Amino acid sequence: MSDVGRLLRTWRDDRRMSQLDLAVRAGVSTRHLSFVETGRSRPTSEMILRLAEELEVPLRSRNELLLAGGYAPAYSESELDATPLSTVLAALRNVLAGHDPCPAVLVDRHWTMVDANTAVARFTAGCAPHLLEPPVNVLRLALHPDGMAPRIGNLAEWRTHILHRLDRQAAATGDPVLRDLRTELTGYPGGLVADRPDGLVVPLKYEELSFFSITSVLGTPRDVTLSELAIEAFLPADPATADALRFQMAGSVHGSRAG
Repeated sequence: MSDVGRLLRTWRDDRRMSQLDLAVRAGVSTRHLSFVETGRSRPTSEMILRLAEELEVPLRSRNELLLAGGYAPAYSESELDATPLSTVLAALRNVLAGHDPCPAVLVDRHWTMVDANTAVARFTAGCAPHLLEPPVNVLRLALHPDGMAPRIGNLAEWRTHILHRLDRQAAATGDPVLRDLRTELTGYPGGLVADRPDGLVVPLKYEELSFFSITSVLGTPRDVTLSELAIEAFLPADPATADALRFQMAGSVHGSRAG
């Protein structure tokens, strides 16, 4: 079995797809797909990308498939401070700022904080300094006993939500760093809930406030780095939180005018 064939087979197994299912979706014969996976046929770069698209393989791993097949990567991977990304990052930072007074954070594929708006200070207040030293992992910050965890009113429920989400992300990407992070977070105290929680969404009950989160990603990234960025934003989950944030915003506006 060739390296690219082995990797494609692994992704197909991870997605729980049969050779027939993938062949139909990609518009190739099952025989040809079998030959690709066993190394009897060398796929073109176009074939690799077509199969990767149907398997929903992340851009970083698509480049790895191409390299395994003897081809150059198809997707660039820029540094965060590189000029090509500056326009997009500036726009994402505007989104963060516009989300005030609700907390919002920009994270990479490993949940490392890239940037945050000023409202995130509500979450970081009281956290141990060593958890706030860059690079800051926001999931570790949330569940660590020296982090946000002591002030999360529904810690077991929120912890269950985070661990399940991390499980899905690790399975979707095959990233060993995420699996290691999941193992680390599992070792923190806080309990789990077995039953499905009530309500429409799982809230984060932090001190006297309650939030629900939304995740935003770029729709059509062509750069590996951009494809792995996400904005995790929090919105009021109840009227009391909405009122408290409106009051805070009104006070901030009044204070700035007075100054």
